[in-house]
Amino acid sequence: MLHYGKIPAPLEGSEKIGIGVDYGTSNTAAAIFDGHRVHLVKLEEHSSIMPTAVYIDRDFNARVGQQAVSDYIVANQGRKVELSAEVLGEVRTTTGQVDQGTSLPAEANTSLVYGQSFQDASMPGRLFRGIKRLLGRKSSERIMVFDRPFRLVALVTPILLRVHDCLLVGMNKIGLSNSTQHVADHACIGHPVNFEGHSQAHNKLALERLQEACGHAGIKYRNLFAEPNAAVMSYLMSQDNVQAKVILTVDFGGGTLDFCVLAEKEGGYEVIGTHGVGLGGDHIDQTLFRSLLFPLLGKGERWQREVDGCKVETLFPFEPFEELIINWTVSYMLNQNEYLTPVRDKMSKGGDAAHKFERLYDLITQNYSYQVFQRLKECKETLSSQEEALLDIPEINVSLTLTRQKFNELIAQSLEQFSTAVSDTLEKAGLTDTDVSLVIRTGGSCLIHAVTQILEQRFPGRVVEHDPFTSVAAGLAIADYQMQKG
Repeated sequence: MLHYGKIPAPLEGSEKIGIGVDYGTSNTAAAIFDGHRVHLVKLEEHSSIMPTAVYIDRDFNARVGQQAVSDYIVANQGRKVELSAEVLGEVRTTTGQVDQGTSLPAEANTSLVYGQSFQDASMPGRLFRGIKRLLGRKSSERIMVFDRPFRLVALVTPILLRVHDCLLVGMNKIGLSNSTQHVADHACIGHPVNFEGHSQAHNKLALERLQEACGHAGIKYRNLFAEPNAAVMSYLMSQDNVQAKVILTVDFGGGTLDFCVLAEKEGGYEVIGTHGVGLGGDHIDQTLFRSLLFPLLGKGERWQREVDGCKVETLFPFEPFEELIINWTVSYMLNQNEYLTPVRDKMSKGGDAAHKFERLYDLITQNYSYQVFQRLKECKETLSSQEEALLDIPEINVSLTLTRQKFNELIAQSLEQFSTAVSDTLEKAGLTDTDVSLVIRTGGSCLIHAVTQILEQRFPGRVVEHDPFTSVAAGLAIADYQMQKG
């Protein structure tokens, strides 16, 4: 059993180190523990946090992190999408006669068989985000990238390759000798309590795929460790004296909400319960986009046009736009005449509604969905510490004030899910709110003021914040250190 608490200082001259890799749905982080302190590894030029993104161009070159996101945005700004029918194969028709030379039916004509029109012949590259959500799905074994089928593992590996390379650089920067570089072939890899699908079969498949990707990236020896367990480990390691009989860790990140319950035992702590649900900050961001911006982009407007010589008025068909808009990695697909023609028609009719459709047109043709989501995240972050925030999106000429109260109303369903998940966690562990001595909140979404309030109301005076974006990577490095022999 791992020791949850302070770790004795290593012997002088010891070069044993721990490595932790937090491969997240939205972001990835890594850390090194030398027995004395945790060192975060710089994965981007100016940051230890890297977007979990892979961009593959038509030459099958891969870029990762912020560069992947930037290349995707630039490549699709102003690009018109033109879909062509995919050739599925050939069909041969015969005359019914037999060829005397081959004894086979004589061929008359050969024609190509086309499938559904979905090939984007001018697509410069594919961007992949949130691949972690697919790891447990058996149906997601392969994904087509242009004309090649890529195994899901192959789309995870480039991220882990970057992490592995940065680990080597990080070791040199913190003064480890060159002789210890071989230790970058091991690490403790984090995982959510439950991958999407929530069944044992989904979790087993996801962990197998994650382990395989690590192997391809040069991480030969790896241990798997639940992310909320790692977060509490890094907290306990950072404190001189924790007096708590029962600890509840709440890890609310971009893609998942995970819990861990620890009970005091023999001078340390033992895990007595875990729980995880598919709720994260990305879902909250999409809720904000739908509620605040869809009405400003034309949803709910009437559309009058002439059909077969008769004037027809209906609601503008906004539904086909919705899912593509809020999934910014594929929103470029809207830049087709099929979608733009009705938008242009509404723009040409003038009036107040025309301004809304001008925004929608700019959003589509300039591929601004990512920028919009970034502004929404900034607004959300501001509301964590202030009563109101300005949502300013110059790209589509939107500026509005959002109060914390209104924000809470918009995400009420997510807040209810959060509170229910807390209750379910304690019920699984056979505990009540009053049994909990300490609550550790971590993950970016735990910064939301309403989330903090829910925890404070249920566990008054017992809630602490701990390194929202790096606690898991730090804890994984500490766990890896402990798992090594010698």
